[in-house]
Amino acid sequence: MASDEIPAAAAGPDAPTNATPAPQDYNDPQNNGDRGDNRNGKRGGRGRERGNDKPGGPGKRKHGGFGSGKGPVPDKREQVRNNRDTKRRKVIDEEVGGKSFMSIEFTPEEIKAEDRRPKRKVAVLIGYAGTGYHGIQINHKDKTIEGDIFAAFVAAGAISKANADDPKKSSLVRCARTDKGVHAAGNVLSLKLIVEDEDIVDKINSHLPEQIRIWGIQRTVNAFSCYQSCDSRWYEYLMPSYSLLPPQPQSFLGKKITESAKEKGVLEEHLERLDDVKGFWEEVEKNDIEPILAKLSPEVRAEVLRKLQDSTDKELAEEGQPAKNGQEDGSKEVSADKDVEMSDVAQDQPEKPAEEAEPTEDTPKESKPEKELGPVDAAVRDIKAAYVAAKRRYRITPARIERLQQALNRYLGTRNYHNYTVMKSYKDASAKRHIRSFEANAKPIQIGDTEWLSLKVHGQSFMMHQIRKMVAMAVMVVRCGAPLDLITESYGPRRISIPKAPGLGLMLERPMFTEYNKRAAGFGKEPIDFAEYEEQITRFKDEHIYRRMFEVEEKENSFHLFFNQVDNFRTDYFLWVTAGGVDASHERSDRTERVPKALEAELGDEADGVVEDGT
Repeated sequence: MASDEIPAAAAGPDAPTNATPAPQDYNDPQNNGDRGDNRNGKRGGRGRERGNDKPGGPGKRKHGGFGSGKGPVPDKREQVRNNRDTKRRKVIDEEVGGKSFMSIEFTPEEIKAEDRRPKRKVAVLIGYAGTGYHGIQINHKDKTIEGDIFAAFVAAGAISKANADDPKKSSLVRCARTDKGVHAAGNVLSLKLIVEDEDIVDKINSHLPEQIRIWGIQRTVNAFSCYQSCDSRWYEYLMPSYSLLPPQPQSFLGKKITESAKEKGVLEEHLERLDDVKGFWEEVEKNDIEPILAKLSPEVRAEVLRKLQDSTDKELAEEGQPAKNGQEDGSKEVSADKDVEMSDVAQDQPEKPAEEAEPTEDTPKESKPEKELGPVDAAVRDIKAAYVAAKRRYRITPARIERLQQALNRYLGTRNYHNYTVMKSYKDASAKRHIRSFEANAKPIQIGDTEWLSLKVHGQSFMMHQIRKMVAMAVMVVRCGAPLDLITESYGPRRISIPKAPGLGLMLERPMFTEYNKRAAGFGKEPIDFAEYEEQITRFKDEHIYRRMFEVEEKENSFHLFFNQVDNFRTDYFLWVTAGGVDASHERSDRTERVPKALEAELGDEADGVVEDGT
């Protein structure tokens, strides 16, 4: 009998063992259960023949045995895609009411009508002012930098309509994640784009607001990931020089610092560290505050002083809100004491885009007449304005800048920054980060009435809130006259609560790709370098980033509010700046311990509403 007439598995018991098996038709639906037999009619050969479902092979593998009637099994890639689409659709429908900032829908007819064009792996060099945005990282719920850029890619034809519903289809990766309200003069995205058009950069920019710019698009190797290939990142932090003024003597923290220094017998040493700002607040009281009080009647003066005392000696109630200090009319003082009770929350709130601004022309907002203040509230307002004006007149000394530089030098090298971020323990290896340089510019600049300092930090990578907490720690040590060793002690296992400085002053200067650029020539690719766009970037920083920083600070007093918040609540969270050191401060037992609401913004535990991605 010919071997091609009877399959080996069907031969009788007397059939010769060296008979050649007949070739099997795996496309035959009647033959889908025989692939488990090997050439000798024995079980176990299924694994070696599993590749038959690859393109060009006999077809998709099908069910065998129980449940085989369910039909073909999707390959793994198709299963992952289907699961992702299902989850994405569920989020869009159930959590954001069908409107997503990261999924642009087109009809099947629109997708079919579009010409197919090749995609290329590229690096997109971008810059943006983060005001009004919920950070860079794209998500369904919030307006983000990536969300606007992704929409511009689609509108310009750089991403096809078929891929517009999910950024993952284009392999979108960011080099560095920036928080809500944080700016970037330079950042990089890597993804697959359609870049055939010579004017593709101009087309994309035409669909973006002026505060977001595409500097350039460069072809890369197919395996390029801007996150994995980035060697390090440069950030700049700008702050008013008055941030380094010591707490007012009558504030809670100011009193505690003096009391602790006396108790520990280090008052003289403490005052030496504050020698260049000695008598600042006494001069303000004499020249700015007393003339206002002198104009008041004894009764009004007494009431004004009581209100000022209440606003600078607030206690945290159990629910985390400022206690009313037993005053029945405490709720009436909200407007007068607003600046004391606020933090950088105000400047962290995203501005409404123009298209969402309210009221519209159809629904004009009724103008409310300004409430006329009584003599007490008017005096309180004038006194608080005088304090702010006095701060803005302050001009920092070279000695104080040098003291700040000494504090920043304590960050150099590899350190454990578990106290400088969220959800990291001392034993977590990922809490260790390497800082290459941290420099304070010795020449401050003056914008309007305010003097500004520029700090630049260069590190391999940074965790959520890390830079803002590093700035706050260094500033707190200098302004409170604390020993520099306190910074070194913060790397130890003892958990301390470090406030995060306002996001208003933080800007990603640019990421670095040193090692990739060394290899790029060998790949026939251009290096990733922002130097080519330096003139455009400098102009953009002046017009859109620095200007926004200065204007917001002038309008909202963000740094003044932040330090007032830290100084004026009766809590032991920040008493590590006193002579008692870390032992004098509250140590939270674990990351789930409830933080007083009034301090959530300062401590950063609310994580700005975005998740950490390790950058």
